[in-house]
Amino acid sequence: MIQAILVFNNHGKPRLVRFYQRFPEEIQQQIVRETFHLVLKRDDNICNFLEGGSVRWVLDATLTGRDTILFGVFVETLDKCFENVCELDLIFHMDKVHYILQEVVMGGMVLETNMNEIVAQIEAQNRLEKSEGGLSAAPARAVSAVKNINLPEIPRNINIGDLNIKVPNLSQFV
Repeated sequence: MIQAILVFNNHGKPRLVRFYQRFPEEIQQQIVRETFHLVLKRDDNICNFLEGGSVRWVLDATLTGRDTILFGVFVETLDKCFENVCELDLIFHMDKVHYILQEVVMGGMVLETNMNEIVAQIEAQNRLEKSEGGLSAAPARAVSAVKNINLPEIPRNINIGDLNIKVPNLSQFV
């Protein structure tokens, strides 16, 4: 089972952190720091697997590097979805990055490694979001419809039985 997926930039800033096992916040931060330092020490031409380390959860685990199959599928999928993915895509489209990751791994288990299937699901999600775009625009359409109502005269006083309500001038809002 995958316990966490961590993606760092070259300066050690975590750009994607997803834990599949519950850890307190301070332990998560320690894991992120120590994992980066363990990977940072390695040369680029060294094997992509790093055994052990001083981090508690890594003692019996294997850290994988940037050329493993799972990471390759994830990065290639990001590249297809963002067209030449870069660090800024991870920053400004975090919701989509997490959705793509969720298509690949959920609950620490690898669900899908077929990139075409993953991309198809992402495209279906994008179509759904675009079709619902009309719903998010509904408040603006409602305001526009109210502005276009042709009332012969805007009521200034409303009398309901013993209740008398003076309506304020709303022309400044229309």
